[in-house]
Amino acid sequence: MSHYDVFNGDADGICALLQLRLAEPKSSAQLITGIKRDINLLAQVSAESADTITVLDVSLDKNRIGLEDALNKGAEIFYVDHHFTGDIPDHPKLKTIINTTADVCTSLLVNQYLNNQFIEWAIVGTFGDNLKNSAHSLCANTALTSAQISKLEDLGIYINYNGYGASLADLHFSPKELFTLLLSFPSPLDFIEGNSPDFDRLSNGYNQDMATADSVDAHFCADNVAVYLLPNEKWARRVSGVFGNSLANQHTQRAHAVLTLKDNGNYLVSIRAPLENKTGADEFCRQFKTGGGRAAAAGINDLPADDLDSFIQRFTSFYPKDKS
Repeated sequence: MSHYDVFNGDADGICALLQLRLAEPKSSAQLITGIKRDINLLAQVSAESADTITVLDVSLDKNRIGLEDALNKGAEIFYVDHHFTGDIPDHPKLKTIINTTADVCTSLLVNQYLNNQFIEWAIVGTFGDNLKNSAHSLCANTALTSAQISKLEDLGIYINYNGYGASLADLHFSPKELFTLLLSFPSPLDFIEGNSPDFDRLSNGYNQDMATADSVDAHFCADNVAVYLLPNEKWARRVSGVFGNSLANQHTQRAHAVLTLKDNGNYLVSIRAPLENKTGADEFCRQFKTGGGRAAAAGINDLPADDLDSFIQRFTSFYPKDKS
């Protein structure tokens, strides 16, 4: 019998699994993860009867074939997520905790499941998913100081930033490596204050890449939407998601699209709905063949370069000034 931990390589996926494995250690678990956009992860699991699988922070709809295959082979699956699901299979060996509400993430759901057992890691993951209000609501249940909360927010942003890239070679740490490293710290504050080289590697990388991104002017900008084009460079691939979060936080009434040029000449697209109306990002992106995500934040994995002008027109129409 084998156990598999299948999780998104961003802050939410990593912090959700950290909570679970600090509470319920499984040292022999096989870790299945990858860059943030690598979400068809259950396809990598070769399940057998009596195997157990935990799946965190990847869309059930995108993993449907792998999920049904594992269930048909007799595996038992615990699935926690906040992305679009489609129809959820009714199966005695499938347990789900799924909530697609815009202000919910997987780390929050796991925290509820564990009754706040490792709430600081839940706070890190929630900040990492750019759910500031939800994260501060969690903080209200703790004795954390404002300085400590700021540190947890920074760490969440850094872990999330680390998950972006076209391949593992773009990242400062592979998600599997980073999860394993962080698992030694029941409190994220212990990692921040007691493991300076690795924390500094994340912090310095983020700040350097964001400084470069901040120098880029918008390709298209209106009151309701803005579109940024980033080059095919490592810093741009690493920063695409957190740059979108930063823009959303600065201009809360506006939707944002960050397009990063790929080797094939097409674009990787990261969408952020307006923070004042965190809806529709997943709906918009699912109009495209390689699109998906959640209501507040979604993406398109391969937008043809010839479709750029059409994309901007559709994006502008989807988020009109009076959209509610």
